[in-house]
Amino acid sequence: MMKDMAWLIRRTLLSKFRNKRNWFLYFGLPVAGALLSMLLYGNASGTDLRVGIVNEDGNETITTDTIQFISELKQVKVTATDEASLNQAIEDGKLDIGIIIDKGFADNVRSGSPGKTTIVSVQGVQVTASVRSMLQSYISNIAAIGKETRGEQEAFERIYEGYRQQSFKLTADTVKDTSSTKSVTYQSVGYLITFMMLSAVNMSGLILREKENRTFLRIFSSPISARTYVLANVVVNVIIMLLQIVVTLFFMKYVFHIDSGVSYAEFVPVLLLFGLSAVGLSLMIVAFAKSGTGAGAIQNLIITPTCLLAGCFFPMDIMPDSVRKISNFLPQHWLLDTVNKLQQGNTIGSLYMNLAIMAAFAAAFSLIAIYRFGRNNDTRMFV
Repeated sequence: MMKDMAWLIRRTLLSKFRNKRNWFLYFGLPVAGALLSMLLYGNASGTDLRVGIVNEDGNETITTDTIQFISELKQVKVTATDEASLNQAIEDGKLDIGIIIDKGFADNVRSGSPGKTTIVSVQGVQVTASVRSMLQSYISNIAAIGKETRGEQEAFERIYEGYRQQSFKLTADTVKDTSSTKSVTYQSVGYLITFMMLSAVNMSGLILREKENRTFLRIFSSPISARTYVLANVVVNVIIMLLQIVVTLFFMKYVFHIDSGVSYAEFVPVLLLFGLSAVGLSLMIVAFAKSGTGAGAIQNLIITPTCLLAGCFFPMDIMPDSVRKISNFLPQHWLLDTVNKLQQGNTIGSLYMNLAIMAAFAAAFSLIAIYRFGRNNDTRMFV
């Protein structure tokens, strides 16, 4: 049996890699997916935040100091403008945030009430949150002086001058922002598992193609059993997936220089475990299809929509809760969730539930395929 299986594995690998199109499908597309992810998310961070400021309060000392505080924030580029130009620049994407300092801002701060500022942005709270937080903290500190001095101008000016000339120093350490590399890795894995599933169906579809061209009849006329034939197909599938994983991770690390934040000693087994789910699903598709065309149609109905729902093509964070609940029933979700948690510092041992669920998907798909093959006389009892 081992000799027959080795012959089948060698025969299948040679026939597959003889076709240049398969080289592109198995290795070119996953690498292209990693490259696309890097282009989309690689420059997501590290650029200056463009802030436009409209000063309607004149040259008041407090107002001027507030503008100076904003301009000294790291990765912030300040531009003075008027309100009409500000709104137009934000609409055109030339500015990320607009800050309007209303008239009477300094007087309100002196009286103990935080001065009124308006922050405008079309990019949402994720862009404005840091600037808003630091600005409000700065204004609140000055307003606290006004509240304690209770309108005494000389006392406020004396304490405020001391606050401006504060003797303590703030030491800041820059922490490397890994959010973009995590996004690149997440999306690269999303594309990789999509192509792994497509490759698995392509490999398992060989059973149907050889059934259609009568090749399998000649094979079965030899001592080779149907069980050996299908098992050899599974082994070839796993070998190709392992090669896909290794090649893609190699390009990510050594060519694109993407730091995934996860040891590849953990990455490869997790991806390979998902690969078993992909193989089981591909066998199930072949078991239910009556022809290669039918298998392709079922593949399009299952793989692309489920990968879309699981977040393989874009982050799950932007999807509604209803879609997230549906993704819990998809093996792709559990792989991406495992990768995400590994990037957050969880150990592979603590994610046993995710691994068990992926193994359960692989077992369930395989059992359904075996049952279907056993009930389908047209396949000549492959298993």
